[in-house]
Amino acid sequence: MNRAEIIETTKRFLSEEFEVDPNTIEPENNLQETLDLSSLDYVDLVIVIEENLGFKPTAEDFKSVATFEDFYQMVEAKMAE
Repeated sequence: MNRAEIIETTKRFLSEEFEVDPNTIEPENNLQETLDLSSLDYVDLVIVIEENLGFKPTAEDFKSVATFEDFYQMVEAKMAE
């Protein structure tokens, strides 16, 4: 999956799962604020990532994720493993 496909796929499932406008999912926007994530929502986030992208991120993976750009980079790195 290339970067454009990662962005398109993640926008789709994140907007559906967290009921946000896909247009608010921009690389520079804060992931937690845009998706209004509580600590429990991260469990849902891990599940939808696993269902849609085929890997299960860990809490450690999210330590460097603040923006959607950071999220895309984490996804790319995990998918390259």
